[in-house]
Amino acid sequence: MLTALAIRNIVLIEALDLAFERGLTVLTGETGAGKSILLDALGLALGMRADSGLVRAGTDQASVTASFDAPAAGSALALLLDENGIDQAPGEPLLIRRTLKADGGSRAFINDQPCSAALLRDVGACLVEIHGQHDERGLINPRGHMDLLDAFGGLDSGAVRTAHAAWQSAQASLAAARDALEHAARERDYLAHAVAELTKFAPEPGEEETLAAERATMQKGARLTEDMALLDELLGGSDGALSKLRQAARRLDRIAGEHELLASALAAFDRAVIEASEAEDQLAQASEALSVDPARLDAIETRLFDLRALARKHQVAADDLAALTGQMSDQLARIDAGEAGLKDLEATVERARAAYEGAAQALSEGRQRAAARLDAAVAGELAPLKLDAARFRTDVEQLPEGQWRASGKDRVEFMISTNPGAPFAPLTKIASGGELSRFILALKVALAAQGGAGTMIFDEIDRGVGGAVAGAIGERLARLSGGGQVIVVTHSPQVAARGAAHLLIAKSSQGTITRTGVHPLDDAERREEIARMLSGAEITNEARAQAERLLEGV
Repeated sequence: MLTALAIRNIVLIEALDLAFERGLTVLTGETGAGKSILLDALGLALGMRADSGLVRAGTDQASVTASFDAPAAGSALALLLDENGIDQAPGEPLLIRRTLKADGGSRAFINDQPCSAALLRDVGACLVEIHGQHDERGLINPRGHMDLLDAFGGLDSGAVRTAHAAWQSAQASLAAARDALEHAARERDYLAHAVAELTKFAPEPGEEETLAAERATMQKGARLTEDMALLDELLGGSDGALSKLRQAARRLDRIAGEHELLASALAAFDRAVIEASEAEDQLAQASEALSVDPARLDAIETRLFDLRALARKHQVAADDLAALTGQMSDQLARIDAGEAGLKDLEATVERARAAYEGAAQALSEGRQRAAARLDAAVAGELAPLKLDAARFRTDVEQLPEGQWRASGKDRVEFMISTNPGAPFAPLTKIASGGELSRFILALKVALAAQGGAGTMIFDEIDRGVGGAVAGAIGERLARLSGGGQVIVVTHSPQVAARGAAHLLIAKSSQGTITRTGVHPLDDAERREEIARMLSGAEITNEARAQAERLLEGV
C-alpha cells in the first residue's frame, strides 16, 4: 500500500509531501489544476518513461519518492527484490525513488540502491495498478487473464505444470536419444570395421614396451655377433687359449715338485684355468642370450610397427588400444540395441503426454465453469454502471497441441460487446474511454477477492456519467477499497462523497510563477468542495445542502 509520496520540481509542483491511508482516497480539483501531474509523478516513480518535460522550468532536476508498506515474506514482490539483490529489512517501508534531469537523464533507486528502470517497472506493477482512459496494462492485457480466471475459480495449475515439465523432459530425452542414435548409425560401418580390426590384432596393455625391449636386445645381439664369434675362436677349440693353458698346466704339473717356484706357478695356472673356464661359460651364456633369430626379429618389428600405427590411427596411446576396443564394442552394441531403447522412450513420452492432457483437460473444464461464474458476476455489475446494453464473455479456447504450455492448453481472454447485436471483441478494442474504465471497475469488483496490487488508481473513471451511475461507481469504488487502497481522480460529487480521505488539487500564482498544490480537506472543507462540484463557480446553499446529503448517505 502507498503510504507517502514526495514530489520535487515536477511541472507545476515545486515541493509536495503527501501521506496516504487505506481505503478510498479521492482527488478533486478544477479542470487544469494539475491532477494529471500528480499521476504523472507517481508513474515516473513506478518506472514509466522518463520525459524531461516533467522537470519544472528553471530547475536542473526533478525527483519523486514513494513509500510503500513492506512486502510480505514470500510474496512475488519479495522474491523479485531478492532475485535482484535488493535488500529489504523486515517491517521497514519499501522506498522507491526516481530522479530526472532536465537533459533527459534519469536514475532509479529501490531502498536507496541503484536499479534499472525495467526493474522499477516490474516492482511498480506489483505495487500499483493504474487504470486510465487509455491504459493498456493490468486487466486489459490478455496475458494476465488466465491467472485472474484461475484465481477467481480457485483453480490450481500446479499439477498441470508438473505434468508438462515431465512431458517436456521425456520429449527431450527421446530427441537426444534419436540424435545420438542417428549420429551413431552414421558411424556404424566405421565402428564395425574398427572393432574387427582391433579384435583381430588383440592389443594388450604394456605390449609396446615389451616388444620394444625385446627388439632392442636382438638388435644389440646382431651388432655383437662378429665379436662373440672371434672371442669363441680365441678362447675355445683345440687351438684356443683355454686349451693351450690347460696343456701348459699339465706339463708344469709333472715338474712342479722340482722347485717351489714351479709349484707356485702351477697354482697360478690352475687358477687361470678355472677363471678362463668361467669366462668361457659366461661367453656361451651371453652368446645364447644375444643370439638373433631373424624371423623373430622381423615378427617383433612388424607387430611393433602395426601397434603404433593403430594407436596413431585412433589417436590414443598404444597402451589404451585394448580399452578402446571395449568402448567401441559397447558403442556398437548400443547402436544395435538403440531401436529397442527408442521404443521405450517413445512409450514414456506417450504416457507423460497422456498424463499432461488429462490434467490439462481437467483444468480446462474448471476454467469453463469459472468463466461462466465470472461472466455472471460481471453481468451483475454492468447495468448499475450504465452498461446495461453491454455483454461480457470470458473466452476459454483450447489451443492446438503445438501451443500447449505449462499453464495448460487454453487461451483465456476477456471479451465484450458494447451494443446489442455487436460482435464480441477484446477489451483493448473499446472505443470509449469511459466505457473501458467502467468495464475495468466491474471486473475489479467481480475479481475483488482475488487480490492484486495493494494500490489501485482510477483516473476519471466517472467521465461522461452522473447521477445514479456516478453513485454506483462511487459505491463500487468504496467496496473495492475495503480490501486495500483505492485512489481515484474524479469530477463526480457522488464519487467524491464516498472517499475516506479527500485531497484537493489547486493552482496558485504569484506574479509569473504558477504552482500546483495538494491540500487534505477536513469535513467542512470537504463539504464545500463537493458543493462546488455540484454547483460550479458560485456555491449555493442548495449545493451545500445537497453535498451534506451526499456525505450523510454514504
